[in-house]
Amino acid sequence: MIKAGDRLPDVQFSIPGPEGTTQARTAEVFAGKTVALFAVPGAFTPTCSAKHLPSFKEKAGDLRAKGVDTIACTSVNDLFVMKAWAKDQGVESDIVMLADGSGEFAKAIGLDADFSKFGMGLRSKRYSMIVKDGVVDQLNVEEPGEYKVSSAEHMLGQL
Repeated sequence: MIKAGDRLPDVQFSIPGPEGTTQARTAEVFAGKTVALFAVPGAFTPTCSAKHLPSFKEKAGDLRAKGVDTIACTSVNDLFVMKAWAKDQGVESDIVMLADGSGEFAKAIGLDADFSKFGMGLRSKRYSMIVKDGVVDQLNVEEPGEYKVSSAEHMLGQL
C-alpha cells in the first residue's frame, strides 16, 4: 500500500469536463500542485453521495484557503458515470473527477478492494490523501464501512 513520502504511480485517468472528456496521466494532474484527493467505492452509492462528496463540495473554499490547488475525486467507475454523478451533485466546477474505470490507479497504490459480495466487483477503498507535487503528504484510509478520516473536515485539520 502506498504511504506518505511515496510518489504516485504513473497511470492514465479519464476526466469528464464541461468541454468533453480528456485523458491525463498522473503527472499532468498532480505535478506542481497541492491536491486534495479522495476516493469513494462507487459513484451514486449512499455514503458517497450523502456525505463524502458533499463534504468536499461544502469545504472547497476552506481547502483552497489552506493551499489546496485542486480537489479531485477518484472512483472505479467509468467516465460517463463520473460525469453524471458530478452533474447530479453540482460539483462540476469545484471537483475534478478522475475516472479509474479499470481500477488501474486503485490497484497501483494498493487501495483496491473486492466488493463482489455486494455485487460491485473490484472497487477502491474509501480514503483521502494530500498530494504535493505528485508525492503523498498525508494518507487517510478508512476501515471497511467507516466514514471518518477521509472527510474534508478531517483533511482540513491536516493542512
